[in-house]
Amino acid sequence: MTFKDNRTFIEALKKTGDVVCISQEVDWDLEAGAITRRTNELYGPAAFCEKIKDYPEGRILGGPVATYRRVAIAMGMPPETPIKEIYDEYERRQDNPVPPVVVEDGPCKENRMLGDEVDLFHFPVPMVHDGDGGRYIATWNFSVTRDMDSDWVNWGMYRYMVIDRKNLTGNPSPASHLAAMFLGKYLPQDIPLPIALVIGADPLCSMVAQQGFKIGESEVNFAGGLHQEPVELVKCETNDLYVPAHAEIVIEGEILPDEVAYEGPFGEYTGYRIAGHKKSVVFRVNAITYRSNPIVTMCVHGVPSDEGQVTATMGTAIALRRLLRKRGLPVKDVYMPPEGAGHLAVVSVTQGGGEVARAVKEAMTVRRAWYPKIIVVDEDVDIYNLGEVVHAFSVKCHSYRGVYTSEEPGRGGPATPCYSKEERAQQYGAVAMFDATWPQEWPEEEIPVKSAFNTIYPGEVQDKVLRKWKEYGF
Repeated sequence: MTFKDNRTFIEALKKTGDVVCISQEVDWDLEAGAITRRTNELYGPAAFCEKIKDYPEGRILGGPVATYRRVAIAMGMPPETPIKEIYDEYERRQDNPVPPVVVEDGPCKENRMLGDEVDLFHFPVPMVHDGDGGRYIATWNFSVTRDMDSDWVNWGMYRYMVIDRKNLTGNPSPASHLAAMFLGKYLPQDIPLPIALVIGADPLCSMVAQQGFKIGESEVNFAGGLHQEPVELVKCETNDLYVPAHAEIVIEGEILPDEVAYEGPFGEYTGYRIAGHKKSVVFRVNAITYRSNPIVTMCVHGVPSDEGQVTATMGTAIALRRLLRKRGLPVKDVYMPPEGAGHLAVVSVTQGGGEVARAVKEAMTVRRAWYPKIIVVDEDVDIYNLGEVVHAFSVKCHSYRGVYTSEEPGRGGPATPCYSKEERAQQYGAVAMFDATWPQEWPEEEIPVKSAFNTIYPGEVQDKVLRKWKEYGF
């Protein structure tokens, strides 16, 4: 069973011990963020702050899906489900998208603010990190926009900072679909871009919104696939966009073509704050609809783990696995560990060697060098076990012949901490690929024998030991 809203999701998390409900008063100014950051770093439960200082109404849910346990629960799977099984089921459901259905009304319409009634500070907007440029109402959210010349609707996850009661500022990446719509079509014609900002949608809708699908593909269909049933949508009050009916808060408005504001700084998904405030778009709010006693969902980016490092990397790894197999490469699996903060991909292959490793690197960097470090391993390495990956990297990757590097100018990530300020501004990219596979030209008798329980003992001995494991006292 999946969940139409965060309220039923929270009830499920209570049953498995994957959320802590904090009944004492929590300060929106840093305390809620600090609690969530601490539990994220411990790979602990989500933090549900039920009483917020200065706000008789409104709650904050920190870290909704910051662990694979909670991702599994969101998908209706047992919390102990292995990561690989979560990956495989996620891909299977994405391969079977389900279009949405439109409903007349929904919980997100319980309360309305229109025109002069609009007040973003009615909600417990957190100051997420010390040093942030302001209070961020949108850190685990998504915006809904429609292409000017087609019926393509995009869901995208971008952060938004509150300027005042009726205005937000955001910083969508220049390579994002929202930026393509706004900069490519609306801005040249001096036309505001209609937008709806969805806060507190169900976890699967939010997870899909932060993935990178192709232009023209609508995320709501893939969200339906994850749910294995249609997502219920309801029409906005002041524009023709449709949003999830069970969301907590929906902020309707326009991105203005003739105004800018300063946004940031903000603690980044890489685990470092690397930039100050910069000129960004202005989002003028025309209406807000919301549920009674609404829940503000919050992602506190930082060192692993958080939602971005868990769910975004999962979607990216699945897309990479598809890409590499489509190119005919002997790829068994792809994993992007959350600890890599989106900068490390581990690829297992059924046939190794330098030629295969170089082909993997070329395929992964042909479009955009978002994966600056790639480790290629043989199929006997469990890529979801970082201990095995580190072992293979350490003893099988030749320190000279097994390392391939290249620069990818104009195709990198603007938030990579090891890049200089100038490199980040130029979207500089560099890739290092580490070949931790046995060379194809080595004779079989020269390939070292792996000394592990499941490789160096006869099958009957393994079976006996496993069968008697508890009898031994383990």
